[in-house]
Amino acid sequence: MKKLLLIPALLAATLAFSEQKAYEISPMIGYNYHESSLGFKDDGYFLGGLEFQINDVDSKIKPEFSLFISESVDYTSGLSTDTIRGAVNGVYTYDEMGSFVPFAKAGLGIEDVSTETVTNKSGLFVDVGVGAKVNFTQNLALKLEAIYLGKVATHNEGILDHNIIALVGLTYAFGEIEQKSVAQPVKEEPTPVIVPAVIAAPVVIDGDDDKDGVLNSKDSCPTTPTGVTVDTKGCNVDNDNDGVLNANDICPNTPVGEAVNSDGCPQTVALDIYFENNSDSIKEASHAKLQAYADFLALHTNYSAKIVGYTDSKGSAAYNQKLSQKRADAVVAQLIAKGASATQLSALGRGEENPIADNATSEGMAKNRRIEAELTRN
Repeated sequence: MKKLLLIPALLAATLAFSEQKAYEISPMIGYNYHESSLGFKDDGYFLGGLEFQINDVDSKIKPEFSLFISESVDYTSGLSTDTIRGAVNGVYTYDEMGSFVPFAKAGLGIEDVSTETVTNKSGLFVDVGVGAKVNFTQNLALKLEAIYLGKVATHNEGILDHNIIALVGLTYAFGEIEQKSVAQPVKEEPTPVIVPAVIAAPVVIDGDDDKDGVLNSKDSCPTTPTGVTVDTKGCNVDNDNDGVLNANDICPNTPVGEAVNSDGCPQTVALDIYFENNSDSIKEASHAKLQAYADFLALHTNYSAKIVGYTDSKGSAAYNQKLSQKRADAVVAQLIAKGASATQLSALGRGEENPIADNATSEGMAKNRRIEAELTRN
């Protein structure tokens, strides 16, 4: 007799689990596994947040709003970042299996990264997930979820950055769903219910056709040649302000105000070479500058250079003329040794001529002791 009395109680419990409430709120915690190319220090990080689902809608797919936060996630560079994600999803709930209620969902969201890096920036994402709720009471259930999240990667030509998120939490259901009164239908065979497939909304991906690092929607110069340095509008720049764009400038560090040719090169270049006192022996510190100029001549064989030596006015004019010639000859010899062609080079000593500073001061004399290259485009 007691067993028979238990049957109505069990039926009532089953009906209590089955009755759906108007709203569900679910505090959640979880762990985010990410792909290593995003630059984080570890394989993943913890996150926490809240999911809010509205069941009081006339649709099999219920709207869900979610917010997740991760604080002080470390990059391998030593920086750290906070990550905030907000999403809107459609949730489809399958038939209950006892107290076990499976569901699937998909949607769109946006991720805000407080510290952006080259490989990790704020942007849109798509997510697809599955999970289940295990009912404890009419209002309380354990909620388990696994979500794939793909964020649009601006650094990677529109390919998605991949994340897998495992979540656990508690769902509190509340509010009564308003019952709509309907006329009693004539009893007939039930009409099959066709369940619509859950389809994620399409994601609009803003590309970078000329691969200059500026997205098409912001690129004012959409056909910039590959490898050219551009500004924030995607257009070629002129860093030394000589009137020749970087892409065409083979002398990119011309002093401001210097007249240049169409290649961006001035007629005269100061080589800034230093010698031992009263000698044509070149100091070791100047060899790197000589190598750079030799590389320039080897790359641009349509140019020739006259290496011109100057001295200050200390000593006799004849001695200074001879010393300036020896120094110009020494520079030519070093440029040839470092890869420049002898056919591109000539040497000339001009002694005390053409001072550029006052020989009455030590600073002025130091400026007058110089080596210049007079460039000629063949």
